[in-house]
Amino acid sequence: MDAPRQRCDPPASAGPHEPFDASSDAAAVVDTAGVVLGWSVAAEALLGRPAAEVVGRPAARLLDAPVEPLRAAGVAERCRSGVGWSGVAALRHRDGRRLDVDLRVSASFGMGGGECFLLSARERRERWTMDRSVLDGFLVRSPVGMAVVDRDLRFVWLNDTLERLGGVPREQRLGRRLSEVLPGLEAEPLEGMMRKVLETGAPVTDYEYGGWSWADPYRRHAWSTSFFPLVDADGTVTGVCYMVLDVTERWNARQLLSLVNEAGTRVGTTLDVMRTAQELADFAVPRFADFVVVDLLEHVLSTEGHGTWLTDAGPAPARAVMRRAGLRSVREGCPEAVARLGDTVDFLPPPHDARLLIDGEPVLLPVLDPADELWVTQQPERARQLRAFGLHSLICVPMRARNTVLGLTTFMRSVNPMSFQPDDVLPARELVARAALCVDNARRYTREHSAAVTLQRSLLPQALKGGTALDVASSYLPADPRGGVGGDWFDVIPLSGARVGLVVGDVVGHGITAAATMGRLRTAVQTLADMELPPDELLAHLDDLVLRLSEEMTDDEAARQSSAAFLGATCLYAVYDPVSRSCTMARAGHPPPVVVAPDGQVSFPEPPAGPPLGLGGMAFEAATIELAENSLLGLYTDGLVEGGDRDMEHGMARLAEALSRPEPDLRKLCTSAVRRLLPDPQPDDVALLLARTHALGADHVASWDVPADPAAVADLRARATRQVADWGLGELVMTTELIVSELVTNAIRYAEPPVRLRLLRDSRLTCEVSDASSTAPRLRHARSTDEGGRGLFLVAQLAHRWGARYTATGKVIWAEQEIP
Repeated sequence: MDAPRQRCDPPASAGPHEPFDASSDAAAVVDTAGVVLGWSVAAEALLGRPAAEVVGRPAARLLDAPVEPLRAAGVAERCRSGVGWSGVAALRHRDGRRLDVDLRVSASFGMGGGECFLLSARERRERWTMDRSVLDGFLVRSPVGMAVVDRDLRFVWLNDTLERLGGVPREQRLGRRLSEVLPGLEAEPLEGMMRKVLETGAPVTDYEYGGWSWADPYRRHAWSTSFFPLVDADGTVTGVCYMVLDVTERWNARQLLSLVNEAGTRVGTTLDVMRTAQELADFAVPRFADFVVVDLLEHVLSTEGHGTWLTDAGPAPARAVMRRAGLRSVREGCPEAVARLGDTVDFLPPPHDARLLIDGEPVLLPVLDPADELWVTQQPERARQLRAFGLHSLICVPMRARNTVLGLTTFMRSVNPMSFQPDDVLPARELVARAALCVDNARRYTREHSAAVTLQRSLLPQALKGGTALDVASSYLPADPRGGVGGDWFDVIPLSGARVGLVVGDVVGHGITAAATMGRLRTAVQTLADMELPPDELLAHLDDLVLRLSEEMTDDEAARQSSAAFLGATCLYAVYDPVSRSCTMARAGHPPPVVVAPDGQVSFPEPPAGPPLGLGGMAFEAATIELAENSLLGLYTDGLVEGGDRDMEHGMARLAEALSRPEPDLRKLCTSAVRRLLPDPQPDDVALLLARTHALGADHVASWDVPADPAAVADLRARATRQVADWGLGELVMTTELIVSELVTNAIRYAEPPVRLRLLRDSRLTCEVSDASSTAPRLRHARSTDEGGRGLFLVAQLAHRWGARYTATGKVIWAEQEIP
């Protein structure tokens, strides 16, 4: 057409029935009669309708509502004049859903002798706009984290404060739900409140909850959150604004106030339940009473017990089973006591039953009458003791802490003629409350220490396998419970080419953090070892990881530079190759290994001593030693050789003496060595890893030089298959032939000479091709029209596993097969 208007002729290759992708938006070409002539891939994705269902049919079938002819004519005229038209339209998805889209008719052009129009559409979403100055105020100066979510609860806006509080970048939040952004946070209640605000329009304010922040993963935080509806001009709730305030300090202040209330110079000096109960009795006599007994429920004294009696518990038993945990009297030997420490008791002052413990209210008996019928019938032995020793007044206070029933404390007077009065109940309650918190702390500590030890044990390897290259055994001795769990760890990692990696490490500090860090470092070493990194490079990457972990522990620069915030570790990593009998190792601030030769000679080879992990700025170096077959290699942590005298040289000499003794059973040798060096509990945990070396004989290795000629592939393939058959592995001949053919062909075509093929028969059959190139092949999925690119994919499918490792002269591509 010759009319003066904007033209947008499609390419000549684009037929009327072919998908025409005009832009990233959905696009279509429509003629003046409203018939669809072109349909883009994006349009197919938007409405779920392929081009075959749309092209050649009226566009009106896609509309949710008809378009008036006059309006359509006006839109066409605007396009002819070059202005174009944009607006909102309702389209119908293939599955019946209605889609509101932003529609634009942007151009008219000639095609096939007629006039056509180019349409583009984009699904309409809620648009959130605010005054820029207001946004800047929120982003820069607001101390409150703020965000806006749409009706689907997806983030559409947030300020810098919320990004900092949550530790998740804005780019990872926008367009996603809270449960998708912070999977570790209990997001379901929060999203439930947002839905309630959307449904009712009523705000929710000051909802407090605790959790872990990605910005500070080593500290539990608490937040106060409020939700407000966002309403447009016609009163429709279009989204939710939610505000978050970090109230961790307020939360911790309440906890600190409780700790201050627990403080005492005589009660709660240890984290021992029985000791704390006895300290309460010792402190109260004779200051407050002449005779005090502290009885605790059996589950409180059990390190594995988790039973609790809460205030809303059901009917209580008539008698509570308790044990005597504390006992003190003004009389020597406590003659008035019916039960001794550790005995089972069920004392409750008549007429009370176990409900006394649950209700939690003290019982005051200003005057004890041993002739009382209840005492005579229910507590005859105690009634006799009351008369014999003149016990005339009593206060019983249930021991409760954190809504948990712990036991019962009984105060009595005999020598002191003054009876207990109502004013004495308050100090008795306060004294017991302080002790109860200490008892509960001790109970929780014992249980948490058991949990920490269990965590630590679970993070250590449960079974060690050195393959045919090594016989391995380990011994781990936990620290004294008073010192807390430590971060010593060890591992044995199978590598390619029948090699084995050995690692021992020690994390600075004690407690859950040290145990968790130990687990993270062990996982990191396994990952880095699987990447076939040499020992020195592996330690360099591990050093970077420890630096990042140390930086995460605090946001305060001064605290970060203090020793309290330092997170460090030592490590020794070694790789043993049974073919060459070489052991390459590197260490980061760790003691050197010990080697016992087959003739009993002991040595401590010292690879270059790198700095401990977490210091940064210094390189690590590796050293290689040759080990005779049946040599003993020992890796250990410093706690084994430092011992009580802290003399490391003396400890190493004792270790050499312990390991030089002939003992065929490696496990017994490992255990006896640790017990010999450390007969008593130590403040630091200890790990010892022993490995007895074996060599892979020449009858298990076959290798050939590979000429730089593709014609040589057939000969090498035949040699490899004959060798596999000679090893009695006929079932692997065909797969080995394919693997050898692919790896050797790739090396000849793309790598640098010299190229060498090697087969290893170990616990698995390994095919290795080495060359002088530093570029590794990349696995890709070939298209149906490609002539090549499938060889490495076939290798990956046929082999148990495959990979590449770099050497000083190039690289090695390897593939392992399971031996049936």
